[in-house]
Amino acid sequence: MTTLTTAIVADIGGTNTRVALTDGTEIRHDTIRRFRNSENAGIEPILETYLNELQITPQAVCVDVAGPVHDGIGQLTNLDWRVHPDRLTSTTGAGVAEVLNDLQAQGHALAHVTSDHLERLLPGHPAATDAPKLVVNIGTGLNAAPVYRAGGQTIVPPAEAGHVTLPAQTPAELRFKDWLAERHGTPGFEDVLSGRGLERLYAWHCLEDKNGAPLEAAEIMKAFGQGQDRATRTVAMFVRFFGRYASDLALVTLPFGGIYLVGGVVRHMGPHLMSMGFAEAFTDKGRFSDYMHQFPVSLLTDDYAALAGCANHLAERMNLG
Repeated sequence: MTTLTTAIVADIGGTNTRVALTDGTEIRHDTIRRFRNSENAGIEPILETYLNELQITPQAVCVDVAGPVHDGIGQLTNLDWRVHPDRLTSTTGAGVAEVLNDLQAQGHALAHVTSDHLERLLPGHPAATDAPKLVVNIGTGLNAAPVYRAGGQTIVPPAEAGHVTLPAQTPAELRFKDWLAERHGTPGFEDVLSGRGLERLYAWHCLEDKNGAPLEAAEIMKAFGQGQDRATRTVAMFVRFFGRYASDLALVTLPFGGIYLVGGVVRHMGPHLMSMGFAEAFTDKGRFSDYMHQFPVSLLTDDYAALAGCANHLAERMNLG
């Protein structure tokens, strides 16, 4: 068996990349550095700069990317970067290189998240330690993935769950869906549950009200904080769709170990979820409504969870030895 001592992990977002060293599954917070993607041609010069500063050769490297990973190679969705394991090893000198989707990294972090980084929204019922979990990310985009434990290993299958078809349950929602379809094709949940989704909901309310002008997401949340009616209706509609999305996926994956909400939009919307109807939308499943009370739902507030997930994945990978 191989014991992992020091590794380098990186979390590539749309704008910035964060890099850190690890000791086993622990992130060395004093080593965290942030780099602007626009100032670099890829992840390799970032890792070179970082390692030259610290004068260290890691045993392993793991990078998570905001985009799909196929055959171990990551492609950034909003950036023309490809992340290849062979280039990671040649750049860092590490013997092992892994590439994860950013949502997979969040899933690998769950076993090591402490209670001070969790805000419980719905209590759920007690479950076995290795019960399935579900991580849901709302940021620039939307995605979700189940998290399983088997044979001492964490398994997070890749997914593109943000693009499942958006449902509508009321006449107003049907009008919104038709309006959205005219502009963006078949509507998916990501078209609503993201920063730009909030803006689309607000723009549609302006059309319904026959007055007002579209606003950016930050302006909508400011108006909501001021108690403005249109912004309040917009946030309420957003939260209802969010509750349904989480509950639909809960019935598909049965995450008795909990549902964990992550991402930039979640962090902004989190304090308002319960007051704006998340619980009601989540449990609105007809004769299965009581069944929905089994699933705990929590906000994950650790900003470095993706880095921790990379560290945990490497520790498990190396211990396979």
